[in-house]
Amino acid sequence: MKTFIYADKFFFTSGAKGAGYLEITDGVFGEYSESLPDKEAEVIDQTGKWIAPGLVDTHIHGFMNHDVMDNDAEGLKVMSEGLLSCGVTSFLPTTLTSTKDRLRDVAETIGKMYHEAPGAKIQGIYFEGPFFTEEHKGAQNPSYFGDPDLDTFHEWQEASGGLIKKIALAPERQGVKEFVKEVTDEGVVVALGHSNATLEEAQTAVEAGASVFVHAYNGMRGLNHREPGMVGALMSLQHVFSELICDGHHVHPQAAEILMDKVGHDHVALITDCMMAGGMPDGNYNLGEFPVVVKDGTARLETGNLAGSILKLKEAIKNVVDWGIATPEEAVMMATYVPAVSCKIEDQCGMIVEGRAADFIVLDPAMNLEATYLDGVQRYQA
Repeated sequence: MKTFIYADKFFFTSGAKGAGYLEITDGVFGEYSESLPDKEAEVIDQTGKWIAPGLVDTHIHGFMNHDVMDNDAEGLKVMSEGLLSCGVTSFLPTTLTSTKDRLRDVAETIGKMYHEAPGAKIQGIYFEGPFFTEEHKGAQNPSYFGDPDLDTFHEWQEASGGLIKKIALAPERQGVKEFVKEVTDEGVVVALGHSNATLEEAQTAVEAGASVFVHAYNGMRGLNHREPGMVGALMSLQHVFSELICDGHHVHPQAAEILMDKVGHDHVALITDCMMAGGMPDGNYNLGEFPVVVKDGTARLETGNLAGSILKLKEAIKNVVDWGIATPEEAVMMATYVPAVSCKIEDQCGMIVEGRAADFIVLDPAMNLEATYLDGVQRYQA
């Protein structure tokens, strides 16, 4: 059945287009036109509203009291459904550092159930670790840290059915160069983070194929005038992407602006790093094996250190516009196209493209989420 969405603005990869009609037939996008091509067709009137691709969260550990590391297929389904209220239509369930066996089991569970996700679509798995170093461990358990091992990675990848799309490591670990080259050749994105690496160590990993920096500024050696470190690396190296948590707690808005100005909005991927307390009231939760207190918009370990976030991606795109550091077009791009490209899943999500699944969101001009559509069907309304 053919329907048309009418709205004041549409966000395409080439830029925003003005008032017009976007065709949706059998759950996929058709053509955009300024006038209604078929006077007999049904029109969904979104006058005064904007249409953007469904948001893509490529770094998220949990939501609605469920954690990826729970290794629970039903919990992943609850996450998937709940993320529609955040404007997210595609995501990468993200692991934490754990035992080799636990990570294999989690990978296997996701590999078996991902097609059954009832809401936001699982487009792959993101292994955040366990090849990190202790200086910037964050909420990762250092007892599981080690050097990258290809045999172990291949065991996880086999268990997942080839679903691991991205893996993060610290550049200063032993054997990184060989590991990065091999898994990159296999089509897996390598990210760099939870690291005390120097600029030179990070550069070596990037030259081997690494292309993403994990939650910029957080969990990494900062910028120093004599040793630029990891922050200096993500600011100065070419053809890399930086994840960025824009909740106002992890990164000061001005620091976020400096990054965007330096590398360009087209190289910044907005992520949430959300943990299980996302979408839940304040209280006591867990992130992996660590107790976490959620209060005043933050999730913190008993030490007071931040432990993931409770950020919703719909809030991130509004924040960067409200802070005056991105236009609505740039904000949408950083939460759709850029994260998809950075994880090599742009053939599945992140764009409004003719013939692609009609996963999109409706925004008002203040960047508030009004509705989320999945395969052309409205699944969430604010």
